[in-house]
Order: sequence, then C-alpha cells, then structure tokens
Amino acid sequence: MKLEMISRHPAEEAHPVPLLFVHGAFADAAVWDVHFLPHFADCGYRSHAFSLRGHGFSEGREQLPWHSLADYVADLERVVSCFDRPPVLIGHSMGGMIIQKFLEKNDATGVVLMASTPPHGLLASIVGMGVSNPLLLWQLALIQQLGPGYGQPAILHQALFSKNTPMHSVIDYAHLFGGESVRVSLDMLGLNPLNPAKKPNVPMLVLGAEHDAFFSTGIVHDTARTYGVEATTFSDMGHAMMLEREWRTVADRILDWLTGCLATTAQPEPAISG
Repeated sequence: MKLEMISRHPAEEAHPVPLLFVHGAFADAAVWDVHFLPHFADCGYRSHAFSLRGHGFSEGREQLPWHSLADYVADLERVVSCFDRPPVLIGHSMGGMIIQKFLEKNDATGVVLMASTPPHGLLASIVGMGVSNPLLLWQLALIQQLGPGYGQPAILHQALFSKNTPMHSVIDYAHLFGGESVRVSLDMLGLNPLNPAKKPNVPMLVLGAEHDAFFSTGIVHDTARTYGVEATTFSDMGHAMMLEREWRTVADRILDWLTGCLATTAQPEPAISG
C-alpha cells in the first residue's frame, strides 16, 4: 500500500537525526507542512511527514471506516524502516497513540507527544467532553458517521482552535481535515489498549494546550507522569497546536528539547521510499 510522504530538507548541512511527524485523526501529512516541516528544515533537521492509509494521498481511502489502530502502527513501522537510523517521532493527538503503540515493540531516538491521546485511551476524554460540551461531542460523532462535509467552520473552530484564532484562519485550514476510521476510535476506547508493562525507555517530551477541547491539562499531566517526565502546557492554545497563531512557541520548545537530548554525530541521509 502506497503511503504519501512529504519531506523538507535543510538548505545546508543537516542534523544527523531525522524527524518524522505523525498526524492525528481526521488529518493527513499536509497538516504538518503549513508551518512545522519548513520551520524544522530551516533549523537544520530533515523533516518528514506521512499520511496514514486512507488519508491524504495515501492508498486505502475506500476502506477507511475499517482501518484499525494496528493498521496505523504498521504504517508507521513501514515508514520508520526506510530510515538508516531511528528518527525522532513527533505525534499529534491520535498520532501520539500510534507512537505509543509502536514503542511496545520498536525503538525510537526520541518521542514528542503533542496534545496526544493518553495511554489510558479516549474514554475519560469523551466522558469529560460529554459533561463539559455535549453538543460538540454530538457534532463530532455526526461528522465521523456522515463525513467531513457535514462539519461547519464553527465546529472546527471550537474543536481544534483557541478563541483567539480568527475564523478566516479556521476556514483556510478546513481543507486539511477529512474523514476518519470508526474502528480506530473503538480501538482507542479500549479494544486495543496499551500494554502497561511495555513502558518505552526513550527520551520523551509531552506537550499540551490550555484550551484543548479533547485532552485537558490534567490528562496531559497524567500522560507525562506515566512516562516519568514533566509536561509543558501552552496557554491560549487549542488542540491543533501546529496550526495555532503561536505555533512557533511550540516548535521552539521542541527544538530546545532536541538540542538538549540528541547526539550530534553526523550520519548519512536516510533513504525514503513511498
């Protein structure tokens, strides 16, 4: 199955460690290419993002409702195998859960979890949204059942962005979001839970957003405690951290972390295949 890959390379000598970005639910690789991929390339990192099966220009769209979390983990394993050395994995939302499942059997140079699905899955988050904003929860469920065409910019704004994000920006980004598998949602509700005995021994950075409609700051800190690290939470920011007006503050935090934890020994350019 062919998977879409978007890559941005530094103009000059690159850092030896490549970066691989994993998108969340209802999105694809293009969500990273608005700001993050070119920015990290400008900062000297070979930066890559791929679209999971059924997303973006990857194959498998006809079977999208039935793709499982295991399928998405297999996609990540396949892409990682194309690198000459394990990359740093940076996952957003569902992409964070895919990475956590990947680490049950595989290694990574480092991991960044951005507004990530927590290790215990989606149940607590859905219950929380059902209490705090039941209308939004119902609207999102309707979009998943009927397709992204039933989503309105106002719903997208409430679900993914802070109140400070202008509506025209939300409209500009609407094309970046599409459909999602129903089965993978069930997997993250508990059908395919993480193995608590398989905690990864890799450097990890956990990031959250103050106004995340899906994962509260408490859930973000629970995720960080699970892996024995401290969480960083960004104020005045919503779930789609890589698209918010203050996206650069998130990128800079990741860059600081990369500088502090990664080796600087030069390595050859990774070979990437579609």
